[in-house]
Amino acid sequence: MADQPSAKPPHNPKSLSGLLLFLAPYKWRIGAALLFLVLAAAATLAFPMALRGLVDAGMSPAERGEKLLSLREHFAALFGVAVALGLASAARFYMVTWLGERVSADLRNAVYGHVLQQSPEFFETTQTGEVLSRLSADVTLVQTVVGSSLSMGLRNLVMGIGALGVLVWTNPYVMVQVLVVLVLVVLPALWFGRRVRKLSRDSQDRAADSSAIAAEVLNAIPVVQSYTAEACETARFNLATQGAFDTAAKRARARSVLVAFIIIATSAALLWELYMGTQAVISGRTSAGHLGQTVLYVIILAGAFAVLGEVYGDLLRAAGATERLMELLASQSTIVSPKNPVPVLVNKAGCAIEFESITFHYPSRPSQRALQDLSLKVAAGQTVALVGPSGAGKSTVFQLLLRYYDAQAGRILLDGVPVSHMSLQDLRHHIGIVPQDAVIFSSSAQDNIRYGRPDASDSEVRAAAQAAYADDFIRALPQGYDTFLGERGVRLSGGQRQRLAIARAILKNAPVLLLDEATSALDAESERMVQAALESAMRGRTTLVIAHRLATVQKADRIVVLDQGRVVEQGSHDELIAAAGLYSGLAALQFNS
Repeated sequence: MADQPSAKPPHNPKSLSGLLLFLAPYKWRIGAALLFLVLAAAATLAFPMALRGLVDAGMSPAERGEKLLSLREHFAALFGVAVALGLASAARFYMVTWLGERVSADLRNAVYGHVLQQSPEFFETTQTGEVLSRLSADVTLVQTVVGSSLSMGLRNLVMGIGALGVLVWTNPYVMVQVLVVLVLVVLPALWFGRRVRKLSRDSQDRAADSSAIAAEVLNAIPVVQSYTAEACETARFNLATQGAFDTAAKRARARSVLVAFIIIATSAALLWELYMGTQAVISGRTSAGHLGQTVLYVIILAGAFAVLGEVYGDLLRAAGATERLMELLASQSTIVSPKNPVPVLVNKAGCAIEFESITFHYPSRPSQRALQDLSLKVAAGQTVALVGPSGAGKSTVFQLLLRYYDAQAGRILLDGVPVSHMSLQDLRHHIGIVPQDAVIFSSSAQDNIRYGRPDASDSEVRAAAQAAYADDFIRALPQGYDTFLGERGVRLSGGQRQRLAIARAILKNAPVLLLDEATSALDAESERMVQAALESAMRGRTTLVIAHRLATVQKADRIVVLDQGRVVEQGSHDELIAAAGLYSGLAALQFNS
């Protein structure tokens, strides 16, 4: 379920400063965009002056021939201004659009790469749908601002300042009155903008809620359908989207009122200037061309204010999006490689593993210990089976060995080297794993197996598939090894997905192999084939096995029984049966054939 976010303060456009790091590599393009922006603004500001000359020339008492020559010159000047405006605007558009696309791509890559480096603790508190919403909707907002709104805002700011300067210079008395009106426009607009800012953040959070629900449900569609919960989930999603719509509608209403106020107030200033100008023309204190120039500059000024109001709203939304993206980039993984990692030589004969007095609780459950003072030694090349009731800590042992988490007490050693002293890449390179729920990516069968070793040849991929008894069913697929398997391998049976995961681990050829209920999804015939493949893969490697199947447990060199995070028994199958302890009871319940 998507959690409702806590109340957050409204954004500030200063939050956009987080984008400076992504803009820095493109300084020359930013400089070029600013140059073309200024040129386009200058051409726009030159247009009223050229028009004034045209009007005054047309109304001058000069001879007809002289007047025609003068008009041609002024028309040529106007056309030159139009050409300059067109070229500068086109160049500015290309530059800022390129910047928007490039910065959004860099930002999306940076956030995605950073999230992939986070420990599982991060995903205990952050929903996948929330991350996807930030990668899509939030980055799109940033792209809009960098590639369009910010440029429009700067252009209109330059034009507004320029128009204001010309008006103050040419009509100081009237402009004092207009400036008073503009101040009366700006102050209420800023006050009302705070309401818009808060609603912008709320709108983005509500949209993220619906995305989180959709990601959660779509990833569990077989369960949803098996419980005939489609209507319930549709209603839950509809409720979330309705909440997003209601918040967005409030934001739209607030922005509409703000835009209406700005347009009406600036139009009032324009009409006042026009009225005063016509009075001046009638009294002969100014020319018609001068009035036309003044009116155009007031229109430019009013239009600039209106656009700046719109852009300010976009900046506020983008500020919220940037805050959310920077939050992701600022998150620090609790599991990192040491600054000076200890190199570990790859030992294909297996690595010795030792757990020394491990005590651990998951960050999300600090009061509940998953492991308590657990000590365990596994010799190189040995196969050890971990058994015990649900919640005994079996999977936690795997997660600590892979260093998804760090124990609160004790240490884990691989060939005598603490795993915390090894680089994460080096540590995990030494370990192959076959999880209970096989993960199949949306690609071909060959690519899924090659995930275990990206540089493997086609022949090595096929050899791994043969060892996992997957070659026959892969060849029977429509395009063989090149067959697209669908999202999460929906085109395969559970047993087929498991054999692909086993082939992937075999191809990796790591000295340590972790098998987490690796045969749980297989039928009797598939289990027989895969069991033979696993025995071959385990030979010469250190193997830890979590299993409830009798065949797997019986063939282990040693069986370790866990209960409530502690080692309560260990020995061979026969020894533990004779001891009549916890293992004997589990065997009676689960292992009888």
